[in-house]
Amino acid sequence: MKQTLKSIIPTPMLQAARNTYDAFRRLPQLPAAYFHPWRRESIRRLAALKDIHKGQRAFILGNGPSLKQTDLTKLKNEFTFGMNRIYLLFPELGFNTTYFCSINDLVIEQFTDDILALPMPKFLAWRSHRHFPATLQPSNVPTFLYTTYTGPRFSADVRGRVWEGATVTNMALQLAFHMGFEQVILIGVDHNFTSKGDANKTVVSQGDDPNHFAPNYFAKGFKWQLPDLDTSEIGYALARDAYQKAGRKVLDATVGGKLTIFPKVDYNSLF
Repeated sequence: MKQTLKSIIPTPMLQAARNTYDAFRRLPQLPAAYFHPWRRESIRRLAALKDIHKGQRAFILGNGPSLKQTDLTKLKNEFTFGMNRIYLLFPELGFNTTYFCSINDLVIEQFTDDILALPMPKFLAWRSHRHFPATLQPSNVPTFLYTTYTGPRFSADVRGRVWEGATVTNMALQLAFHMGFEQVILIGVDHNFTSKGDANKTVVSQGDDPNHFAPNYFAKGFKWQLPDLDTSEIGYALARDAYQKAGRKVLDATVGGKLTIFPKVDYNSLF
């Protein structure tokens, strides 16, 4: 019978080998990820944000169609994290989210000007810095997090490396933990996409967007990547366990959401 590599090499040794490979892949990124002026400024800002919201609660807004079934006006005086193209909702809401997050290269590349114009603190993947004018002064650039695709982990302190977990929602969960939030509530995280295909595959939208809260979210001609729901669930499980261990909590108030990692709660019961 043919033996697999997993059956030959003990699990701890295999994991150590994977960790070494992951670290090797990231090695070329490391100097700039810690010493570039924009990243030094980002690390300074993140240090100032450590535990700034201790004992408070926050809402993380996914961008699923269920947001249209959720009374978002209730969030006006809450701490909120918006992600990717959530800003399309701001005129209708009459207020902005407290914070903004994005890690996807295609989103940031196609909507750089929109993102740069947002007035709230912005948290982006470090590798996306190449899409912004080099002439920007450190004080005017977004806050860049050194996010990676490899080496699953939950970072309680986001000044160092942050694993993306295949979705910006996982980055937001780690950022919220860093800021000290006691309770984090997910809404609009439908965890269900009409469009099917290989995870992370880049596709071009052929018409109205059925996967997000607005038909023009990724309108015809825009590039986006199909979701990797399995990997995102790994990240969600890591987040759930980290919050529980710290005596904190993540709740899922998404209307009709398919995610099963976090305890469910009725959105309207929270107010």
